[in-house]
Amino acid sequence: MWIPQRGPQLAALEAGWCDELFYGGSRGGGKSDFQLGYQEHGALTYADGHRGIMFRKTYAELEELQARAIELFPKEGAVYKVQNSADYPFSNCWYWPSGATVKMRYIEREADYGRYHGHQYTRISFDEVTEYATPNGLLKMLSTLRSAKGVPCGVRLTGNPGGVGHIWVKNRYIDPVAPYTPYTDPETGFVRMYIPSRMQDNPALLASDPNYLRRVLASTAGNEALRQAWIEGRWDIVAGAFFEALDRAKHALRPFRIPDDWLRFRAFDWGSARPFSVGWYAVVGNTCQVQGKTLPRGALVRYREWYGAKEPNVGLKLSAEAVAEGIAERERGETLAFGKADPSIWKVDGGPSIAERMANRGVHWLPADNARLNGWDQMRQRIVGEDDAPMLFVTEDCAHWWRTVPLMQHDSSRIEDIDTDMEDHAADETRYACMARPWIPAQRIDVAPAAALAAMPKVADLMRPTAPKGW
Repeated sequence: MWIPQRGPQLAALEAGWCDELFYGGSRGGGKSDFQLGYQEHGALTYADGHRGIMFRKTYAELEELQARAIELFPKEGAVYKVQNSADYPFSNCWYWPSGATVKMRYIEREADYGRYHGHQYTRISFDEVTEYATPNGLLKMLSTLRSAKGVPCGVRLTGNPGGVGHIWVKNRYIDPVAPYTPYTDPETGFVRMYIPSRMQDNPALLASDPNYLRRVLASTAGNEALRQAWIEGRWDIVAGAFFEALDRAKHALRPFRIPDDWLRFRAFDWGSARPFSVGWYAVVGNTCQVQGKTLPRGALVRYREWYGAKEPNVGLKLSAEAVAEGIAERERGETLAFGKADPSIWKVDGGPSIAERMANRGVHWLPADNARLNGWDQMRQRIVGEDDAPMLFVTEDCAHWWRTVPLMQHDSSRIEDIDTDMEDHAADETRYACMARPWIPAQRIDVAPAAALAAMPKVADLMRPTAPKGW
């Protein structure tokens, strides 16, 4: 029988009252072992009342989980059946003598939920959930948690910082309350909790494989952010961040009154099922000091936002007219020079385009330059700035910008682009703004020393014909 190690593993196993528990953090924290132990505990406690299911994102990843299950489950008499039969109704499933079952499955995308609609499970395990771009598949699986025999039901999730799901995992489990603190969802009443896992809390691994830590250190290749994420389990550190120079201490400003003579404009990334993002920008007139920071002439200040989301990466599904009216209300009394929007809003599909419908409500747009790589380069240049002074600032009340943009990561197949499976709407809208006001750092001309200048040929000498040797 699997025995939890004292500390986080034991605490996570004993939290049977918790509907939804995320156990995550550093590598080597014993997360996958916990998932297997959680399922075995249910099988041994509730006998034929236990119906479990374990998920990984792909079949290849599921094989690793299954290899460990083969070491643990047979010790309690469990057998694995690949094919179903009269005695074993489920394929790819573990069966205990008591009648308890645990299916081994993979669920790659939200649509895969359809294979499980109408099922019933008492314990659901999702291993490495930061590999999922959205929580939608997971959330739909919660509807299958039920028991005809009165067995307590719950879902357990594990994962490491980083990956395409970093944002939603952090928002759902890490940010709301402190670790080990139950959080009751105000809408559903579901109780969630986060328990950190750390490598040092897994003495069994460190004793059996004392070189594991050194190999993890070596694999980070000196990348400090990656080390902090993998070894310390830091969720505020983004290993492989796309905007690695972005620093809240340098780029954030408290809300302040924008001078009347600064040019103002807005940028817009449309979304309905996915969030839309509207950002209002001001162009710094003359170089000035604000809150102890130098704002150079031409710098952009994103001073307001409207982010159309009801939850992370899920849109409000507002009509174009409703969005336009909301924008007009938010900028009442302001004078804006122009607005730049994603060119897709001019697409005509059986009726007036989104841009036309918004114009009918008095909100007008110009097509943004949608060049992705050039746009990201412009945004990066502004973030880096010049002489340690950024050319892009964002006020602290732009909460969704600060929630999402610092966490953007590289696309694994196109390293110079952002992974579009992430919640990239505010980043796209900022890219449009940066392309609307292209900025190039001043070119530096180094003055040569006087001695070097004196040794250089004079213009007259360069123009004088040179006689062939021997003349």
